[in-house]
Amino acid sequence: MSKRLGGDARVVLWTCLGVLAVIVVGAIAAPAREDNDPTPSTWNSGSAGAKAAFLLLAQLGYQTERWERPAADLSAVDAAHTTLILAESQLPDVFKEKSGVGDFLNRGGRVLATGAVSALLLPESHIGAPGHIYTALCYTTPQSLSAMGRAGQVAMPVPFQWKQSGDARVDQACGPDAVVIHYPTGQGEVVWWSSPAPLSNRGLRDDAALRLLLTSVGAPGRRVLFDEYIHGAREGLSATLKGTPVWALCWQLAAIGLLLVLSFGRRNGPMRALVRIPRSSPLEFAESMGALYQKAGAAEVATGAAERRLMDFLHNEGGIPYDTLRAGPDAIAAAVATRFSYGGAEFAGDLKAARDAEFKRLSPKSALELVRRLDQHIANLKAIMTDSHAAQPKGEILD
Repeated sequence: MSKRLGGDARVVLWTCLGVLAVIVVGAIAAPAREDNDPTPSTWNSGSAGAKAAFLLLAQLGYQTERWERPAADLSAVDAAHTTLILAESQLPDVFKEKSGVGDFLNRGGRVLATGAVSALLLPESHIGAPGHIYTALCYTTPQSLSAMGRAGQVAMPVPFQWKQSGDARVDQACGPDAVVIHYPTGQGEVVWWSSPAPLSNRGLRDDAALRLLLTSVGAPGRRVLFDEYIHGAREGLSATLKGTPVWALCWQLAAIGLLLVLSFGRRNGPMRALVRIPRSSPLEFAESMGALYQKAGAAEVATGAAERRLMDFLHNEGGIPYDTLRAGPDAIAAAVATRFSYGGAEFAGDLKAARDAEFKRLSPKSALELVRRLDQHIANLKAIMTDSHAAQPKGEILD
């Protein structure tokens, strides 16, 4: 016969099921996430992503692939027929990739690099701040008769410029700032853009940006590698998670699981009966105090407490001023009759009896009956305040 789950285990189980249901419903019904990922990655379908370029080049006859290995592994690639796209590197140790990229270029490869950090991977890097501040997109001006120069005016932000030096040839410029250049190195060629905007999902809607991308990549049939390694992607799951807080989170979840096991394990083991606190002491105290009041004949203590409860109720919940309550039983009865249509001779008499009990010695039975009547008046008034259409409470009701 299977063992039934305890109350605590059922609570935990239903709580986990409820959380799981909320997660599933939230995942299905949640609105689309905000377009706030600036990474020009082929996995990013937002406006700044490069997923459209990855898919479009494949449709146009290029062999597109995602490169998720270090640049040193490019040694096994046919460099003469391959283009490597380095779009806005995010590697903190970017210089470790520079030697692999340089070897790829020396063997005849073609590299399209965008932005400042990707430029640091190139054999020559002459970038700097633009000549002036651009408050909006710049529509470039062709500067050469090359295919990239004939692409037309391209809308491009200008966070950096290429300082002219060496064999670099300027193809597009924004004012005096070179934003698209190319130069030979080894047996290969480097193409550099100031920004990855022309190859983004948003930028490819512009014909000039598409022409610039196609001429920068090379002729159809080439193998085009979109470097995702510089965006943090790795071939294996463990390599991808390296450097992230996922492992710390796993240790924390393991610690929580261990605490749950220890907590519920204790309850499923042998249990010792709880120590029951004897009721004799409190009862003896109550009986002793009762005997003391009885011996002293202090019935006025009980009647006085009942009277104070009634006065506090009339003031705090009934809204009767203190001046009226201090005026005497007749004034109180008149105020209650006016406000609640409740009272009469019986109510006024009980009020007078409570006042007289301070100076009269009542028998315990009479004092108990008076306390009960005062408490009943409180209950009746509460019933009137709670529901004005309820049945008439006990006691005399004024017409």
